[in-house]
Amino acid sequence: MLAYCLRRLALALVTIWSISVLTFIIIQLPPGDFADAYIAQLSSSGSTVSLDEVASLREMYGLGQPMHVQYFKWLSRMVVGDFGYSMEWRRPVVDVIGDRLWLTLAISVAALIVTWGLALPIGIYSAVRQYSAGDYLFTLVGFIGLAVPNFLLALILMYLGYTMFGLSVGGLFSPEFEQAPWSWAKFLDLLTHMILPTIVLATAGTAYLIRIMRANLLDELRMPYVVTARAKGLPEWRVIMKYPVRVALNPFASSVGYIFPHIVSGSIIISLVLALPTVGPLLLRALVAQDMFLAGTIVLLLGVLTVIGTFVSDLLLMWIDPRIRFQIH
Repeated sequence: MLAYCLRRLALALVTIWSISVLTFIIIQLPPGDFADAYIAQLSSSGSTVSLDEVASLREMYGLGQPMHVQYFKWLSRMVVGDFGYSMEWRRPVVDVIGDRLWLTLAISVAALIVTWGLALPIGIYSAVRQYSAGDYLFTLVGFIGLAVPNFLLALILMYLGYTMFGLSVGGLFSPEFEQAPWSWAKFLDLLTHMILPTIVLATAGTAYLIRIMRANLLDELRMPYVVTARAKGLPEWRVIMKYPVRVALNPFASSVGYIFPHIVSGSIIISLVLALPTVGPLLLRALVAQDMFLAGTIVLLLGVLTVIGTFVSDLLLMWIDPRIRFQIH
């Protein structure tokens, strides 16, 4: 067990280093750099930029140095917690991301709780009551959830929420609370605004996990050990919950690998439609502006969280499924 964890940890560190290299190369691939984008932005607004100003800008951010020099400078700063300076926001990257990270975390965790809280019992019910009226109903709802694009669902819910229920749509705070310090009233206002994003983000994931849970549990219920347990006279709820459900939980544990990065990135399109101040739109804006340090930090963070999520997922699978522990030994 310990040797397995150490091997996975060593592999994770190598993977993170590889992700940092690939991230930096990808950020550098588009033609031009931040200085070019900044100059084009000033030119479009009617401002002029002298050659001395361009040279000073490139020197300030090290844009004229070779790629490997820029990479090692970026990497050495990250080791001590300095992720660079956002050239567009004129602030440290940590401060720019930190303003949005907690809001992204709150929305994603709420969506995760709703997803798992609905998918698990509905998936179990659909498998145990196969071909019942409830099973057909949940199947229909699940297919609708998978087929309808999230951005379209967001637009529909925004209209219905505003016209029928009087909900405040768009953003995560009312105008009077956007710049206000944290208080109980601001927290309640945040909870009110989180209803629509949570429902939209949880819809597709819930429908997907319901189908996966139903299919896996149906396979397990046909296994010989379930027939044997019933023949011994065990209560039906115990026959179902003791082992079949535990084995069928593997997809939930496996989903941790992509849930961790999703907590940071969220759904960019949904965030744009609902005007959410999350990290997703920030990444899109940084990529368009070629803000190297900001975009590179977010992309690297997504890769690191994917590696961490995969590691946690492996540990959960090993704890849930005894067959995996047996294969390791």
